[in-house]
Amino acid sequence: MSKNNISNPIYSILFVFAFMFTSYGQVNSNTQNIKATEINASSIGQPILTKTQGSSEYCTVNCGIQDKNGNLWFGTGEEGVYKFDGNSFTQFTKNEGLSSNCIRSLMEDKNGTIWFGTCDGICRLDGNKIISVPINSNIRPVISNNNYYNAEWSTKNTVWSMLQDKSGKIWFGTGDGVYSYDGLNFKHFLSNDGVINKDSLHLKVVADIKEDKNGNIWFFSGMLPGSEGICRYDGKMIERFKPREFGWNRNAFFSQNGNLIVATRNYGIWTYDGNSFTDYIHPFDIVKPSINQILEDKAGKLWIASDYGYEIDDKLGGLWYSNNPTSSLAEATFTKIFNNEVYFMLEDKDNHIWFSTRNMGLYRYDGNTLINFSE
Repeated sequence: MSKNNISNPIYSILFVFAFMFTSYGQVNSNTQNIKATEINASSIGQPILTKTQGSSEYCTVNCGIQDKNGNLWFGTGEEGVYKFDGNSFTQFTKNEGLSSNCIRSLMEDKNGTIWFGTCDGICRLDGNKIISVPINSNIRPVISNNNYYNAEWSTKNTVWSMLQDKSGKIWFGTGDGVYSYDGLNFKHFLSNDGVINKDSLHLKVVADIKEDKNGNIWFFSGMLPGSEGICRYDGKMIERFKPREFGWNRNAFFSQNGNLIVATRNYGIWTYDGNSFTDYIHPFDIVKPSINQILEDKAGKLWIASDYGYEIDDKLGGLWYSNNPTSSLAEATFTKIFNNEVYFMLEDKDNHIWFSTRNMGLYRYDGNTLINFSE
């Protein structure tokens, strides 16, 4: 961990171990194709994020959210989901009803329901039950080439991204396409005859979904069999943008000045002002293909997570933040606060930045102090 650029750093590592949360619920079949598992509400949590599923050293926290009650939820590659209530972590795995211990996306809807995008479909937390929410196989496209679905974390059922739009509709970006859900039924988005799809898009493996201030839905295509670029749906037509003919994106956000900011797989960061895509500023010592995620905090500062990718503990990766708001990044300089690979970031309600590393590392940075919440 780097000590550069942090005045008087305090590194606090929690070493308290308690019995790990485990609960084995009663399996019900109240509704056809719906599996509900009771969760033991009295389960004891851990003060640190503890592995129980025998995950590899490459396993990471992939995603996270903070719910309306202030709880933090973290989805992992092999260890299921952890809920942090400010004091302890409670783990949810297949034993508690998840369809997979590989989690790619998390979302809280307007009703306060937590949704889990797993590598084997959609689940949600309703009260004290984890429910599997299946997409009817009759509306799913036939996959004739399975070459790209050759890993547990990359299947046609993997839910890479989720979004609830202003109307309440939920969008799911899966391995075999985008689906919308109105609370009762799923629809395969591009099978709707009313959608003008002049580029014959498939929207497989959409890494991120965003809604702009005008209600347009944006889809940011991920790795193969995706790699279709940046796509915008205006309610009638879906339009594709593919700068430099490159289609693989990591994640995106709309900045406080309204511009779109996109982290790409090979070309660093792009910005779109409504007219054109241009290169965006980033730390001079960062390697563009190593960027994993970008984030704009509440103060308007840009955060960049990077993994150089050659080996574990590669010092060329890390975590940076801009010393100026994104509105004035032409003059921005960056501070690096962490020197190893970083995969995921989340800003909580207290303006703390949480981030993850390989082997299930989880850290929190409050502007002065780094705290390690992992084994």
